[in-house]
Parts: sequence; structure tokens; C-alpha cells
Amino acid sequence: MLHEAETWVAVAFILFVALGIYLKVPAMIAKMLDERADNISRELAEAKKLREEAQALLAEYQKKRVEAEKDAANIVAQAKIEAHAYAEETRKKLGETIERRTKQAAQKIAQAEAAAVKEVRMVATDAAIAAASKLVGEAVSGTKGAKFIDESIAAVKSRLN
Repeated sequence: MLHEAETWVAVAFILFVALGIYLKVPAMIAKMLDERADNISRELAEAKKLREEAQALLAEYQKKRVEAEKDAANIVAQAKIEAHAYAEETRKKLGETIERRTKQAAQKIAQAEAAAVKEVRMVATDAAIAAASKLVGEAVSGTKGAKFIDESIAAVKSRLN
């Protein structure tokens, strides 16, 4: 029996277990496992805390994003209102400018017509005076004729102007 290997393996195993119990190896293993479990529990608690903080930050940023979107929508709406008002004002001013320029053009045309009529009258008057002078000069001769011509010319000028 002492010559068999299994006996010596059994003896070695028993001594190994006895030595392990004597040196309190199971207690050390249990202590290491407890410490590791505590570390894992702390890490889980910290991870949970970090997750909650991250969720709070996420909620805060989502709230800020919603507010920013509302602000952006308000800014766009206000810009549209201002652009519409500016366009209306520009249309109104353009209409007024066109109307004013139309009136000015009509006044210039009326002035040009009046000047043209006046010039035509003056030319017609001058032509009538010249024709009358020539006809009367041919019909009447002498000092009496010259006096008559001068009176006729003055009368024609006063009537035509």
C-alpha cells in the first residue's frame, strides 16, 4: 500500500487540504471574494449614479433643444412678418413714386402743349401781321396808309395775344 502512487496522491492531497485549513486559505479566499463583490457593488452603484446624471443631462438638453426650436420658430415667424410689412411698405412707396412721376410727366406735357400753342399763336400772329402789313401796304400808300398799318398791327397784336 505504501508503494502505490494513489496512496501517496491521497496523502499529499490530505496534507495539502490540512495545510490550507491550518493557514486559513478558505478564509482568505472568502475575504478576497467578499472584497471583489464589494468592489463590483461600488462600481455598479457608481455606474447607476452616472447613468442617472446622464439621463438628467439628456432631459435638460432635450428641454433646451425644444426651447431653442421654439425660439427659432418665433424668430422665423417674426422675420416673415417684418419682411411682409417691408414688402407692403415698399409697394406703397413704389406706387406713390409712380403716381408722383406720372403727375410730373402730365404737368410737363401740359406745359409743353401750352408752350407749343403759345409758340404757334406767336408764329401765326407774326405771319398774320406780316401778311396784313404787306396787303395793307400794297392797298394803301402814303402817310395815311402808314398810320393805318401801324394801328392795324397794334390791333391784331392785342387781339391775338
